[in-house]
Amino acid sequence: MRDDVTLSHVSKAGSAVRPGYVATRSRVETYFDKTATRTWERLTSDAPVSKIRQTVREGRDRMRELMLSRLPADLTGHRVLDAGCGAGQMTIELAKRGAEVLATDISPSLVQIAQDRLPDAHREQVSFAAGDMLSPELGHFDHVIAMDSLIYYNAADIGRALKELEARTSGTIVFTVAPKTRALMAMWYAGKLFPRSDRSPVMIPHDAGQLVQASRAQGVNGRMQPVDRVTSGFYISQLMEVRP
Repeated sequence: MRDDVTLSHVSKAGSAVRPGYVATRSRVETYFDKTATRTWERLTSDAPVSKIRQTVREGRDRMRELMLSRLPADLTGHRVLDAGCGAGQMTIELAKRGAEVLATDISPSLVQIAQDRLPDAHREQVSFAAGDMLSPELGHFDHVIAMDSLIYYNAADIGRALKELEARTSGTIVFTVAPKTRALMAMWYAGKLFPRSDRSPVMIPHDAGQLVQASRAQGVNGRMQPVDRVTSGFYISQLMEVRP
């Protein structure tokens, strides 16, 4: 039995990345690894937060449950990529279902928090890696979950990311995007009232149908479709999936 979980680092260059993807990824890394680590650590804990952040916490909890419902209840023997694992809430739930989890995030600081929070009972099931979620070094998977880790990218970059993940995934890919709604745009503008240090990189809203078409154009072959949407105050997110 391992006494702790080794944090490895993987390449930040996928096989089909473009300059726009790399630039966005760099902004996301800076925000989560240097600017707002403590904010996200608190948001993903049981610590008291403001009413606005409480709506985000509740929305993320609902989305996590919804995403997990798209995978088998028993994941014993399944290798699952938690792409953009953040502080590790999804990682723990996947491990509870019996999965062998590879939890990765562009932010080493958040990966360290996820590693520290992992219950001892699941340490043999989980490996952590800091770096690009698209890195071929991560290997092949039965399923992939990417919660709020693609929300900053344009449609073409999301399509290319899904194509790369699809090539190494035998089962379902479930991921979230920011839906193109008036409510979301209103929340985005209101979010500018947050202190500058708490602002995230700009989300790119997507129409689900147009995103499917853009992903097809990038070579995604599986059955891609919108599943459901979660709206909770300042948290608005669209669940999508790609099935073989």
